[in-house]
Amino acid sequence: MEGFVNEFINYLAVERGLAQNTLESYGRDLRQFQEYLESSEMEFIKDSNRNTILAYLTNLQSKGRAVSTISRNLAAIKSFYQYLVREHYLDKDPAAHLESPKLEKKLPKILTVGEVEELLKQPSNFLPTGLRDKAMLELLYATGIRVSELISLNISDVNLDMGYIKCYGKGSKERIVPLGSIASKCVQEYISKGRSKLVRTYDEPSLFVNHHGNRLTRQGFWKIIKKYAQEANITKQITPHTLRHSFATHLLENGADLRSVQEMLGHADISTTQIYTHVTKNRLKEVYDKTHPRA
Repeated sequence: MEGFVNEFINYLAVERGLAQNTLESYGRDLRQFQEYLESSEMEFIKDSNRNTILAYLTNLQSKGRAVSTISRNLAAIKSFYQYLVREHYLDKDPAAHLESPKLEKKLPKILTVGEVEELLKQPSNFLPTGLRDKAMLELLYATGIRVSELISLNISDVNLDMGYIKCYGKGSKERIVPLGSIASKCVQEYISKGRSKLVRTYDEPSLFVNHHGNRLTRQGFWKIIKKYAQEANITKQITPHTLRHSFATHLLENGADLRSVQEMLGHADISTTQIYTHVTKNRLKEVYDKTHPRA
């Protein structure tokens, strides 16, 4: 099975252009499935059937795995078997009619406009790292891009004169996202006053770099946003996606149409964007309950 998994992951990377994080997730889930088969003394090809897969999913459930984890594992297994059938390694797909368990839709955690403003005030304008952090936070809130897209930005992807950035989302899909005047100003200040003191070589393409002059990592950004949230006395649990969620919700609350928000977020399916409409409805109910005299 190991050889089939490696071939499948290579196919996802080369033919489908999936992100490294996604490839690692597929590989990890499929190798766990392989370990289960080996521990149960089952042969992969010979014992590839519906009952084998159901037994594995039941095993995950008995270990207390979350519904989302089980659903993700099944998605990886289904894609894997589809590939094997398409490449004629198997005659029929044993996972063809298996359905993922229904996921409970969790509403994304967002910041209020006031909390966002407080967060954006925290970075110092006098340090190169402060200018960088201010530019990153402003850019995230102005565009709603993913953190992976933020740290992947190169200098050449930013057009401050025209007010847009070019980023590459899931599946390496390119999209153009407008950039507001405040974010543009912060990025310009960082490039002219901060970045030049952080980079070590003139040919470094990365827009945002760490104190070693290399491209900033996702983990590096995670530490940065947690630090400023603490300094801003924000007690909510913040993730790297918090500003993205807040961007989408605040746009919809102020009258933006769903299709435009979908385009800016880079969602392939509008149903993914629709979760933010539930957030805005909840917020309206909260405002009504707090302000109406007969609520």
